[in-house]
Formats: sequence, C-alpha cells, structure tokens
Amino acid sequence: MPKTARRAAAAAVLALAVGGGVAACGEGQPVAAPAAGPILTAIGDATSVPPPPDERAPVTQAAPAEAAISFPRTGSGQWMFTPGSDEVAGPAGRLMRYRIAIETDIDGVGPGEFAKAIRTILGDPRGWTAGGQWRLQQVGPSDSADFTIYLATPASRDKLCGGTPDSYTSCRNGSNVVLNVARWANAVPNYGAPLDVYRQYMVTHETGHRLGQGHELCPGPGQRAPVMEQQTLGLHGCVPNPWPFPDGGREYAGPSGEYDDPIPAGDS
Repeated sequence: MPKTARRAAAAAVLALAVGGGVAACGEGQPVAAPAAGPILTAIGDATSVPPPPDERAPVTQAAPAEAAISFPRTGSGQWMFTPGSDEVAGPAGRLMRYRIAIETDIDGVGPGEFAKAIRTILGDPRGWTAGGQWRLQQVGPSDSADFTIYLATPASRDKLCGGTPDSYTSCRNGSNVVLNVARWANAVPNYGAPLDVYRQYMVTHETGHRLGQGHELCPGPGQRAPVMEQQTLGLHGCVPNPWPFPDGGREYAGPSGEYDDPIPAGDS
C-alpha cells in the first residue's frame, strides 16, 4: 500500500475509533474492524508489557533497494490488523488461529501482501503443519486467536518482547510472535541465503516457539541448521535452513541447547 493511502486508511480507522465505531474489549483484544479494512489499536492495548521511556526522535532505517522498506526506530505503537482468511494450512492436528498486525509507521510493506506472505510461509508443506500435529489459520481482529504475529519497529519490538531490550532480534513472548521489521527488511549480515529464505526462517522459528519448540544446536559442520537454531546470531558451521520438515518427511532437528552468541548492537 502506498504511504499516502496507508496514512489515509489509518486516519479513517482512527476517526471511526474516536467516533465509537472501533473499540477494544477484555484483555486488549480488538472488536470488529470496519468492513474490508484494517483496525487501529494502541500497543498498550495489544500487550501487558509496560512501555519503555518515550523516544520520539525517528531514525529512519533504509532497506536494500529491492525491498523498498523504511521505518523509524521508534514507531507509534499503532497497528493495522488484517482481515482473516478461510484457508486452513495442514491436513490434521490441533487448529491454532493467529492474527496479523503491522505497525502503521512501516512503509513499503502492504498489509495484504504481508498477510499473504505469512500464510504462504506457515502453509508451506515443509513447515510446522507437515508433521500432522498442527493446523494453522489466519483470523481477523475480532476472532478468537491463539497468537498474534506483529511486524514491529525495533522499539515496539522491545515493548512487545519484554525482558532485556535489544532492538535487533525477533521474539515470542506469550501469545505475541514479534517480527522485527529491521530483520524483515535487511535480514542479517553473512546469512548466506536470499532475503526470502531468512524471512521464512524468522517466521517459522518464532512461530515454533509459540508451538512449544525450544532452541537447538547445529548438528555438525556443513549440515542444515535446525530451524530452531538461533540463525540470526550465528550458524556455527551449519547452512541456512528455514524449515522443520525440509524434505517434507521426517522432522529435522538438532541437539537441544543454545549458543552464547552476542547480540549485535543497534537496530539496522
């Protein structure tokens, strides 16, 4: 969505909210959005994590030219929730419903295109639904959901994730699956795979945490990295891999554990 169109949509939804057309109910779950449009809600309504000190000065981070994504370090904490879908990924297993929300300050990521990318990743036959334990479905902002996937600016990532702020990684915190837009736009240095592969990894890894998966280690030099290895911080001799079932058959995993890798400074 072009920047001006998104701002207009956000303003229209905000006007409805002020006028009583949009509200939030118990535990910060929003009620129905305007027909065929996004819903705007404050980050304070989306999470119980207290916000950090106010940071108003925006620092725009420019993505590679082909990505055409820009964003401030500190966003507004206002979200566009996308409409749901009838698609259900996976033939069997427990149904897990998820919402999708994009912070309104992010330019160059259309809500519809982003939601489609998330559904495609989570519905891939090499993903979490391949083992028959899980089915996944995107729902709308007024529907009951098991988790929400946020595309957040670095400072909002820190609010939603809780713990020690780093503005660099993505995370899962309770029912929040938080994708740092800096990583969505720029991936990480020396990852060794295209941006699309890194995006598949970050979505699958953080969703894996919501499905009860812990961190894993590289099983050996030159082998595929388990999707639950912290590939953002280092591959430790493995090669990038974004899937738990990379061959569509038996689940691929490594030894349980995590490395003591330093987290890079900043939010680029």
